[in-house]
Formats: sequence, C-alpha cells, structure tokens
Amino acid sequence: MSKTPYTPKKVVLAYSGGLDTSIILKWLQTEYGCEVVTFTADLGQGGELEPARKKAEMLGVKDIYIEDLREEFVRDFVFPMFRANALYEGTYLLGTSIARPLIAKRLVEIAAETGADAVAHGATGKGNDQVRFELAAYGLNPSIRVIAPWRTWSFKSRTDLIAFAEAHQIPVAKDKRGEAPFSVDANLLHSSSEGKVLEDPDAEPPPYVFQRTISPMDAPDAVTEVTIGFEAGDPVSIDGKKLSPATLLTRLNELGHDNGIGRIDLVENRFVGMKSRGVYETPGGTILHIAHRAMESLTLDRGAGHLKDELMPKYAELIYNGFWFSPEREMLQALIDKSQERVSGTVRLKLYKGNVIVVGRASDQSLYSAAHVTFEDDAGAYDQADAEGFIRLNALRLRLLGQRGR
Repeated sequence: MSKTPYTPKKVVLAYSGGLDTSIILKWLQTEYGCEVVTFTADLGQGGELEPARKKAEMLGVKDIYIEDLREEFVRDFVFPMFRANALYEGTYLLGTSIARPLIAKRLVEIAAETGADAVAHGATGKGNDQVRFELAAYGLNPSIRVIAPWRTWSFKSRTDLIAFAEAHQIPVAKDKRGEAPFSVDANLLHSSSEGKVLEDPDAEPPPYVFQRTISPMDAPDAVTEVTIGFEAGDPVSIDGKKLSPATLLTRLNELGHDNGIGRIDLVENRFVGMKSRGVYETPGGTILHIAHRAMESLTLDRGAGHLKDELMPKYAELIYNGFWFSPEREMLQALIDKSQERVSGTVRLKLYKGNVIVVGRASDQSLYSAAHVTFEDDAGAYDQADAEGFIRLNALRLRLLGQRGR
C-alpha cells in the first residue's frame, strides 16, 4: 500500500539569505504551495543579516525571525563542550558541529510558535549537517516533519539552480554564476572551508582560503601575553577583566587572529561514511582549549582527569554525529560538569607565531604541593622509603609472569 505524499502547510526554513537557501525558499513555495517562515541565526558568522530580511520580504515571507544567539551559543553550547576538552579524532574542535543543535532547537521552537508542521534546512545529502539538524529536531519534537530539498529535488548542478533563480527573479550575485572555489561555514567559534580547490588532500590550501587568521609566518615578532581567569571550568575574564561568554570568545579570536593561531588542515571521517578534507580555523577556541587543560592540570584530581580523558573521544563523537540532545551526551555532561566544580583560577599564556605557550597557572583550589615534590628538604612531608613497598606490590604480578616465563 503506497503512502500519500506529504504536503506541508507551513515550513520554518533555516535561512542564511544566500543563493542556495533563497532557492530553497522559493522551491518550497512552488513545490508545495505552502507558507514559509524564515529563521536566520546570528552565531557570530560575520556580515550583515538585514539583507536576509529584505530578500525574504522580496520572496513574500511574512514571518521573518532574525535572532542574535551569540551569548546563548557560547554559554550553553561552546563552554559546556570545552569543559570536556572535546576533540573529534584528536584534532577537530567541533566548531560547525556544536552550532547545529542550537539552530535546530530554535527551528523547532519557532515551528511551535507559528503553528508550522515542518522545518527545512539546506544541508546536502553527503554531509554531516543533515544528520545533526534532523537528529536534534526529532529529539526535541518527535512528530516534527523535516524537509531536506537537496535529497529530493531534481536539480543536478549549480547551472540548474541559477536557471531556477533567474526564472523566479531571485537575485544572483555575479560571483555565484560560476562554481564557488570552496564552501565556507562560520560562527563565533570557527570557520571551516571544504570542497573544490581543497578536494585534493595533497594540495596545499591557497592563502585566500583562510578566513579567521593571518599566517603564523606573517604574525608579529613580538610576544603577546594574556591571562585567562576560570570559574568552575568556564573562562570568565581576560587580563582580570570580567567578560560575557560571547565577548570573551570574541576577544580571544582577535588575539588568535593576530598571532596566527588555530589553523588545522585535516582529513576527517564523516558520520555518513566518507572521508573529507577541510581547512578549519579556531583561533580563540585553540587558546581556550590549551588554557583550560592547564587549569585542570593544577586543580583536577588524577583519577578524575584520566577518566575525563578516556570519555572525551566518546563525548566528541556524540557531538560530531549530532547526538547533542541524546541521554548519553547529557549523562556525560553531568559527569564532566561535576569534575569542573573546583577548576578555578588563572592561566598565563604567551602567544607567538601560531603557538600558545603556557607560562603559569595559579588557583586557591590547587592540588599541587611543593612540599611533596621538592628536591630540597621536604621536612617530613613525604617518606621516600614508602615507595619501596608501593613498587613491590605493583611488581608482584609482573614477577609472577616472569617466573612462569610470561
């Protein structure tokens, strides 16, 4: 028995105002005859957002949502992730991955506010973002419908898209009439560049690919010194000045940019099964990651720290694969947040030509005991003779193996 094709009545579209999402907007209107609500999130990607409003108005949209989510993004998504020191495949600071659940959350909320029965996104059928958007949406509203035009429409090329745009009076910038040299995604945490001139993993990225940093080779010869203050695992100040989450990350991005910090060129394993090459820039995040680990080194118990490091790859993979709203991510987050209760103090850094160098750390929650580690007279704080029994007990099983011939 065949299913009746689904026809939405009202759709909330994640809308950037660019060519692709403008075509999607018009396609939804013409394909389904439905009302479209647009949602444009300011996550610190840069550029003006008002042109998106004007283009949506031109395309007949009545309900237009443009929201500044920078503080929520950093406070409720970036900072919790950084408490875990999350790195996907040991390298990627998850800049694109962590933005998707917030966008999906607002799509679902706006759908509820406007009475829409579906949400739509512009992610392609080859990438991770389709998975992230949709897993988040279904996790927040199991009955929501998701429309992914790139998986269903008949367009086969950019020429087809431009022809559709011109047929429906959608403005096409001149530089969009040819193939884009690469694809860029950006937010306050990072920028990522993929595709086209970057598809050969053995080809060095052209200099114009980099969006957020100067080359380390062109960075100043002078050292930049900075002190980051932490409270309960989160950064709260720079050089003694308290800053809001988004303002603090913005400042770290400026410092990272000026010192050529945060560039990576990687080949990663997408959740959908293929490998992809990307050039990512996370200037402020790279500084923050190194500073946070330095703060933990002073304040976090060995067992707690090692357990966190064991769990981190799983936590990072959950975020990368789109499971931010899963119970297992929330369980891990509770453990991580518990570990951060005493991760407070200051970390002093030197920034120089792409390097982030830790030069000092201090905390009234420190577990470091100079009396125990000193090479000088420890005044009885540690009896070195105790180490013999410790070693003999740990060697017992190795000696038994040796006696057996291993």
